[in-house]
Amino acid sequence: MYETKTHPPIPPEKFIRRVFLHLAIALLVLLLSVMLGMAGYEHYENLSWRSAFLNTAMLLGGMGPVDAPQTDGGKLFAGLYALYAGLMFLIVAGLILAPVVHRVMHKFHWEQD
Repeated sequence: MYETKTHPPIPPEKFIRRVFLHLAIALLVLLLSVMLGMAGYEHYENLSWRSAFLNTAMLLGGMGPVDAPQTDGGKLFAGLYALYAGLMFLIVAGLILAPVVHRVMHKFHWEQD
């Protein structure tokens, strides 16, 4: 997907396109994660969509749930979703930072003639 260290860095226009592609993928991952979390909270805890969104957003943002789960299914879902949210935080951060880190590393390693 990326150029090797023996190839010159891509032009700035292509780099900006690459950054926006990574941002779009990260937003898509976040959107799917929010939809998954909202569906789980609505199903297992019978929360309204607003409360489900709030709990989902707080977990994805690393803050923790607002409403404590009341049902056994809700507790299991909340625990698993919290683990998932922590992993998604790392994945989204990696998606956003990957092109920039690659560009910096590429500039250090590219051997010009």
